[in-house]
Amino acid sequence: MNQFHNKVVIVTGAAQGIGKEIANQYVKQGAKVVLADINEDIGQQTLKAICPNGGSAIFVPTDVRVEQDVIQLMKNAVEKFGKIDILINNAGIFKPISPYDLSIDEWDNVLNTNLRSVFLCSREAAKYMRLNKNGGSIVSMASTRAFMSEPHTESYAATKGGIISLTHALASSFSPDRIRVNCISPGWIETGDYEQLRAIDHEQHFSRRVGVPEDIARACFYLTDERNDFVTGVNLTVDGGMSKKMIYEE
Repeated sequence: MNQFHNKVVIVTGAAQGIGKEIANQYVKQGAKVVLADINEDIGQQTLKAICPNGGSAIFVPTDVRVEQDVIQLMKNAVEKFGKIDILINNAGIFKPISPYDLSIDEWDNVLNTNLRSVFLCSREAAKYMRLNKNGGSIVSMASTRAFMSEPHTESYAATKGGIISLTHALASSFSPDRIRVNCISPGWIETGDYEQLRAIDHEQHFSRRVGVPEDIARACFYLTDERNDFVTGVNLTVDGGMSKKMIYEE
């Protein structure tokens, strides 16, 4: 039997991109998946695309910045499927703005969407996970931008660095309840037209290719597999080796 058969998985930011593929792959593995996203129209389309016959997935409109929305998300998941086994904190936004021009409202919006949401969702999901015999597993999306930067990415970088720190803090706090907490730092994951990428885009990676959303889904499988219960509090970098590459030109 598949390791994720009948596991209840919540994926935030599941309407498109990496979140959509994570949800899709868990459905294929026999999990019962709760898709959460602020965009209801796209979310419903995604639900129909990955689970055309219904039954093993639901969509719950959710603004992860809002505490009551998050509480209701977890409640809906448990009312529908009876428990929560896995939470994937994937929701996030990226808006490059010069620090000279970045308003405090824009700063707060990125922090609330990317970082505050991870705490809120993890806290509320853990309240149900601790009731499970085998606890649960939480995986959050950080980024290689937590430890390397381009200009005008201050708010995003701050949230992703915060997620890495929050991950090991929550891993410590939740460990008595058998809840593992890890995060993934994706590098370049192409969610658009992969065929439009240039040869140089692929060649700058040790892997000789740009990443795809399924790469991140497989990393989630590893971190949420109950057999890997010795892995907690870690940040798993999935970037084709790009962040380990020397940039000196000869």
